Amino acid sequence: MSGVIVTNPPKAELKDVEALAGYGVATVHEAMGRTGLLGTHLRPVQQDTRVAGTAVTVLSWPGDNLMIHAAVEQCGEGDILVVTTTSASTDGMFGELFATALKQRGVRGVVTNAGIRDTAELREMGFPAWAAAVSPQGTVKATGGSVNVPVVIGGQIIRPGDVILADDDGVVCVPRERTRQTAEASEARENKEAATRAAFVEGQLGLDRYGLRETLVRLGVTYQSYDEHVRDGAES
Repeated sequence: MSGVIVTNPPKAELKDVEALAGYGVATVHEAMGRTGLLGTHLRPVQQDTRVAGTAVTVLSWPGDNLMIHAAVEQCGEGDILVVTTTSASTDGMFGELFATALKQRGVRGVVTNAGIRDTAELREMGFPAWAAAVSPQGTVKATGGSVNVPVVIGGQIIRPGDVILADDDGVVCVPRERTRQTAEASEARENKEAATRAAFVEGQLGLDRYGLRETLVRLGVTYQSYDEHVRDGAES
């Protein structure tokens, strides 16, 4: 497998990345029309952490972390390393030593579609990580791959410089051209949810606030008392 290392790809504006960092993955996903999620299989190795940054992408051979070493050189302040493999792999391709090198360069975290290890050390040093697996299985450094090329995780295309937002719920990718628009849509959604939250605290029902009673009627859903339900033979 040959490959390419692309240098200096375009990136989302830092101020827009920081604006997105104020919102959760679920909010941003909804604000983009329920798109951008990298799948439910990527889980955090820590809790109560949210990061946002620009993607440095890695395409590696399964069980081979050579291209992660190559990617470290391409990483800088505000980046998030995004690693996937040419076919499914759960080997522990990333651990404490990589995190040490990346943290020194200002990298905010790692997202990998493969395995990760040294999880206790990663938590202790405060380097956030999301992975498809946790495994102590070691790797080799023998096969070429690519850095800063488009990759696919969970059916979602991630390009270098796109925004990665990750928290306890999962990981979402925001295309670099849509960062500001998505931040604005996320703010509007949060404001709307704040108003709804206040209404629920006051006792309003979602059925009324969202106009769902009409939806129930349209779908033919009816109300019956328990006695009517039993009388009609629906429960014995």
